[in-house]
Amino acid sequence: MVKNQVQLITYPDSLGGDLKSLRHVLDAYFPDVFKGGVHILPPFPSSGDRGFAPLTYLEIEPAFGDWADIRAIGERHDVLVDLMVNHISRQSPYFQDFLQHGRQSRYADLFLTLDKIWADGQPVQADIDKMFLRRSKPYSTFTIEDTQEELQVWTTFGKSDPSEQIDLDIRSEKVKQLFIQFFTCFKENNIKIVRLDAVGYVIKKLGTSCFFVEPEIYGFLDWIKELADSLDIELLPEVHSHYSIQYKLAEHGCWIYDFILPYRILDTLLNKDSSELKEYLRTRPAKQFTMLDCHDGVPVKPDLDDLIDTKDARKIVDTCVERGANLSLIVSEEHKAPDGFDVHQIRCSYYSVLGCDDDAYLAARAIQFFAPGIPQVYYVGLLAGENDLERVRETGEGREINRRNYTLPEIGQSLEKEVVQRLLKLIRFRNEYEAFNGDFTVEEAAADEIRLSWTKGEFRCTLYINLDTMRSEIEYTDGEGVLAQLEV
Repeated sequence: MVKNQVQLITYPDSLGGDLKSLRHVLDAYFPDVFKGGVHILPPFPSSGDRGFAPLTYLEIEPAFGDWADIRAIGERHDVLVDLMVNHISRQSPYFQDFLQHGRQSRYADLFLTLDKIWADGQPVQADIDKMFLRRSKPYSTFTIEDTQEELQVWTTFGKSDPSEQIDLDIRSEKVKQLFIQFFTCFKENNIKIVRLDAVGYVIKKLGTSCFFVEPEIYGFLDWIKELADSLDIELLPEVHSHYSIQYKLAEHGCWIYDFILPYRILDTLLNKDSSELKEYLRTRPAKQFTMLDCHDGVPVKPDLDDLIDTKDARKIVDTCVERGANLSLIVSEEHKAPDGFDVHQIRCSYYSVLGCDDDAYLAARAIQFFAPGIPQVYYVGLLAGENDLERVRETGEGREINRRNYTLPEIGQSLEKEVVQRLLKLIRFRNEYEAFNGDFTVEEAAADEIRLSWTKGEFRCTLYINLDTMRSEIEYTDGEGVLAQLEV
């Protein structure tokens, strides 16, 4: 069962350099902090996209460590890892065999050659125009070594051509057997939660956007949930989509990500108006994982389609860009807003886009922790890290703005910052206070104020935020009716 406590999100090498260092950091610096678990971003051998183009899930990248290191972390923390259900690396043994033998490869059925989409194998642009694209064309051309035949294979993601990320055909029994093998390996190595990365893209169907295609997507989710349940593993589908899709997933009994909350909080703090945030908190599903920052960016489109006015959104985006953020944009014309607004994600340090204002940042975290759900804190946010503009210039990769690696001395230095110590105090309160397992209420308050409460029996806590001053206070009872205050 997922614990209702705070989780850490980190790359395997971002806190000290490898998995052994990560375990040391967790034990030495944060022994009572991440009681909800640790999301270790892909620690597997990978050929690109910082781990998200995995060669296999049966091994750990030797530069990070091995499965024994994962199991050791799992002794004290529930470990969450990603499974890229949509794709696997071009360098994987499976696709390398396909590159050599083509349709005669024993792994040929794992992949989506275009004749599985169009009968003659020839892509039709009118069909592609309807799709939600992540690159200019959703396929790559490969030459088979044995026959010199050219085959076109579906590749949803990737910046290179041919792409490093080769889509899997989830209709194939061989793909299902591969997933069973991967999940069994996870179970053997103490993995408690698996994030289904890019699951929205697994169904390819002509005449649709090829994104979260209903009802077919539910057939796949039901199958993989049955597999996970049999191994006592929780699933977390990762779907960036119109908010109604998230609600459908929730109705289907799935954990979901609250990809709306990061923007809502940003809007609230920048405009000093809590009206829309409070209305959202009153109506959203409770079975969610919450976040403010991550290895990608603050979601905008399509996650907040029909929830925000694009004119207002442009002002938020402009402020973020002024503070150093860069943008991920929508590729396909059909999925941009009618007025041309095309911001997919705002890539930034959350601390930086709040102007490195300690009080505003702690207010944002307090709202996140009081919102129903499982709070996740990204490692850069944990250490109140700022935009890494130099790394973006060095690599040309916009997402590197929020992917800084910390040495052990740098972690120690960050822990000396007052804002980090205040955040740790807030995390400990969220982990330990009993009322967070009770009932949630959005209390009436002026537009420039926020009042959120949790109650369970004699335990009650209320978060009050003054948006003019950005100061936050938590008033709580000690279980015997005695009031106390926590300065955030």
